[in-house]
Amino acid sequence: MTGNPLLAAALRAAGRGWRIFPLAPGSKYPALHGESDCPRTGPCADGHLGWERRATTDPQVIHRTWSHAPYNVGLACGPSNLVVVDLDMPKHARDTPPQQWAGQGITDGRDVFAALCEQHSQPWPQTFEVRTGRGGAHLYFTAPTSTVLRNTTGEKGQGLGWKVDTRAGGGYVVAPGSTVNHHPYTVVHDTPPAPLPAWLLGLLTPRPAPAGVVVDVAAVRARIGRLGAYVEAAVTREADKVRETGEGGRNDRLFASAAALGRLVATGALPEQDATDALLDAGTRAGLGEAECRRTIANGLARGAGGVGRAA
Repeated sequence: MTGNPLLAAALRAAGRGWRIFPLAPGSKYPALHGESDCPRTGPCADGHLGWERRATTDPQVIHRTWSHAPYNVGLACGPSNLVVVDLDMPKHARDTPPQQWAGQGITDGRDVFAALCEQHSQPWPQTFEVRTGRGGAHLYFTAPTSTVLRNTTGEKGQGLGWKVDTRAGGGYVVAPGSTVNHHPYTVVHDTPPAPLPAWLLGLLTPRPAPAGVVVDVAAVRARIGRLGAYVEAAVTREADKVRETGEGGRNDRLFASAAALGRLVATGALPEQDATDALLDAGTRAGLGEAECRRTIANGLARGAGGVGRAA
């Protein structure tokens, strides 16, 4: 065991009941094959299984996998019943806090989260905490049973705040014991994850749209336009495909487009709510009902997130 520290890390995570899967050595990206590369054999004999569905706590599978290569350890948050708050660090000198946080001594995600705790008259949560490779933090919480939570991002003034992301259903984090760019992920507070605090649950629970309003299209376009040219082009392309599909193929097209965008959602490049809103607008404009659209989009995003990865 001592000769294979990543195997030991994988077994420790699985021993806590957390479902894990291999990440490419030294990276944050799944080492499992994607849907387009699926051989339809082994675990995928009855259809492609992405990383979320293949995540496991089975010691035999873990021994076999981590004896094959020095894989990092990915932790599938949804199947592990976890919500992880990711407190990130600025990535470069121009990565500075937006106006709402400027002038408050805010320098990173930890500062923003501390300010949120203060605003809500709450102490810093005492829960399982990991120091990330870049010096940020992952705070682990057990997920609520009353509400299904998905990923959020704090970029561009969304989510909980600047440099504060969350990973839940459809998302994963790099587990402690892994190393990315020669920087380790280490446990700094080894205690069972606390239940997600009610005040955080309130902030993370999706708000229903006002009656009679499906999507604020202008707001969605503005948000997506700030995510970068690649993401904006991908969303525009998939939304256009949905709008241009005729009756009889609209729902299938919506599912396929949601699956395509789900890959961006899983990597954190595209907020799930933005993907949902853009496709919801396209689907309703194509003539589909709102409830039908929402079900199809949710299923497609989940499928796409499960297919993120590279051949292995």
